[in-house]
Amino acid sequence: MPFKSKAQRRKFAQLLVDGKITDEQYEEWNRSTGKKNLPERVRPKGAVKKKKTGSRRRVSVKAKQTKRRRSTVKR
Repeated sequence: MPFKSKAQRRKFAQLLVDGKITDEQYEEWNRSTGKKNLPERVRPKGAVKKKKTGSRRRVSVKAKQTKRRRSTVKR
């Protein structure tokens, strides 16, 4: 399985130095990645949010109160 980012490659190199993974595991990942130009970090899938577009107008609290008063007063 190839590395997805430079940060992931550094993390696995640190695990190799600490002895938590073997040389074979690291080399397998490194070979499958090849010489790809990796991004520094990969964002989580849900991190990017779309902006809402539309013409929804916010009504202030005073405007809401005024509407209520007008509707309750009968002449």
